[in-house]
Amino acid sequence: MSKFGALIDLEIPVLIDFFSEKDQASVAMNPVLREVAAALGDQIKVFKIDIEKNQDLAEALRIKGLPTLVIYKSGEMKWRQSGAQTTNALTSVLQKFI
Repeated sequence: MSKFGALIDLEIPVLIDFFSEKDQASVAMNPVLREVAAALGDQIKVFKIDIEKNQDLAEALRIKGLPTLVIYKSGEMKWRQSGAQTTNALTSVLQKFI
């Protein structure tokens, strides 16, 4: 959990994808996340957290639906959405916090 705190405490937007390899919608988000990261470059950070390997964190954050995407900035949650997103939709949301 302390590592998670350091992860989200950045001055730039941090997009976290809570996923499971067993979930098809989660797997389908991989190319979308790569496109978003490529489009926004150093202006954001993108991390993937496997809920199977981080069950305590998933429970603490009440992650239910997959994938769950969360944007943090300076340690504060700015946006959260469950379900697949498009590259354009995610890029648009992230740009609000850059």
